Amino acid sequence: MNTTSFILYCFIVTFTPGPTNIVILSTVHKNGTKKALEYTYGATIAFGFLLSVSAVLNSILVAFIPKILILMQIIGSIYMLFLAYQVYKTNKDKPKSMEKQTGTFLSGFLMQFLNPKVLLFTLTVIPTFIMPYHVSLSKIILYVITITVIGFLAFITWVLFGALFKSFLQQHEKMVNVLMALFLVYSTFMIWM
Repeated sequence: MNTTSFILYCFIVTFTPGPTNIVILSTVHKNGTKKALEYTYGATIAFGFLLSVSAVLNSILVAFIPKILILMQIIGSIYMLFLAYQVYKTNKDKPKSMEKQTGTFLSGFLMQFLNPKVLLFTLTVIPTFIMPYHVSLSKIILYVITITVIGFLAFITWVLFGALFKSFLQQHEKMVNVLMALFLVYSTFMIWM
């Protein structure tokens, strides 16, 4: 196994902008670091869970991957476009009750199941980099934990980025919302490329 390629692949996929990272940045901007961390915990738990499911059920999923991927691409694309619209139309005058509904552990957890980038990653990283070289359960568990930690580090980096630049982001709120919405739309289209 080429460990360098494996680690590099994990870092590139988890640290680059994607729906979860963009929502984390948006949550820091609108609701603060505490809510973004809550969202991050949910996203991390779901990420680890998806990696575990991929590792355990990989042989069964091989026959169904094309059918599952197209369905998840469609559902994920619709959800990501909905998120883009929500980010675009956000303003400072929203009611406090609305703020409590965003950036929750549950929304972070569910986002991972609707995020095609995460689904494609979890379905490919285990069979491509790990299973051809390691078949023992303990090794596979170790790699699942390693990938989950890398994902968590990526999410925390986006939280820190949002916290460091929060005042700038708030001063240019409309522009930031438009850019984040466009990034989500771009991410949606990139799924189909």
